[in-house]
Amino acid sequence: MRGSPVAYDTLFSIKSDTDFNDTALAVFRYQHAQNKTYREFCDLLHVKTDTIHHFTQIPFLPIQFFKTHRVVTGTNATETTFYSSGTTQSNLSEHHVTDLALYDQSLLNGFELAFGPVSDYAIFALLPSYHTNKNASLLYMVDKLIAASGNRGGFFLENHAELLAELAIAKISKKVILIGVSYALLDLADTLQPDLRDIIILETGGMKGRRKEMIKTELHAYLKARFQVASIGSEYGMTELLSQAWSRANGVFHCPPWMKILTREYNDPFSFTNHKTGGINVIDLANLHSCSFIATQDLGIVTGSSAPLSDQFEIAGRFDNADLRGCNLLVG
Repeated sequence: MRGSPVAYDTLFSIKSDTDFNDTALAVFRYQHAQNKTYREFCDLLHVKTDTIHHFTQIPFLPIQFFKTHRVVTGTNATETTFYSSGTTQSNLSEHHVTDLALYDQSLLNGFELAFGPVSDYAIFALLPSYHTNKNASLLYMVDKLIAASGNRGGFFLENHAELLAELAIAKISKKVILIGVSYALLDLADTLQPDLRDIIILETGGMKGRRKEMIKTELHAYLKARFQVASIGSEYGMTELLSQAWSRANGVFHCPPWMKILTREYNDPFSFTNHKTGGINVIDLANLHSCSFIATQDLGIVTGSSAPLSDQFEIAGRFDNADLRGCNLLVG
């Protein structure tokens, strides 16, 4: 528990709305009490903890605070700091992670809910630009998945021919996943136009100034045609979170049970939308020792039921004037 009143087993055994709400309230009270930045933000809103009875009443910390404040709950020492990617090295978001074991548990549990046992897969990555940011959470995530699988896999830069040879060998005995940043997948598609119909393609967004931005439907249609695959999947995560939502196809993301997406009105951050586009608020209960309640600069729409086990959402872009981020992808 690392000083938290909420056991990790509790986080990963949520099975109902009641479980989610009870756990969210416990996490909120813990973070309000032991996270100086979050408590001061709540105080500015005149929040009274004894009036909070449902997770929809909990204040969401604007994600920009990770650029300007140390957002940490409790007194545990930082094990590692994840930095966001960006067009410059200044004013990056910092996520001080005090328990990497919790990140690992959230990642692997969430991946296996979406795809099945990680040991069934050989996992390869095309993330060339991220290697300039050794503290990118995306690099850590993919490296952890590759290691956990115990199978053939690894990172590739522009050595496309070698990558394709490795994919061909791996798919003989395992299901294969190729995770790539958008521009790198396009480079592969345009250079060799490989037949990847037996490969699961997961794009992580981000042209990073290398190519013209494309709406997601256009990008996926192009990649499907070039790779001869039926669908393109995606991952929704960010430096400031410890959990990911995964899409197998059609841009529809599914949350794990300890994660929930709500959408707020454009002009009223304290009102939520109902099945229409709005600003994305994320509840990530695994982000226990940081902040679990974050108002992002992404736009999206919740398309599934309200039950934690079946939350679905789609990304619809970003707010105007939002900072460019490595995970940003324009969506139509």
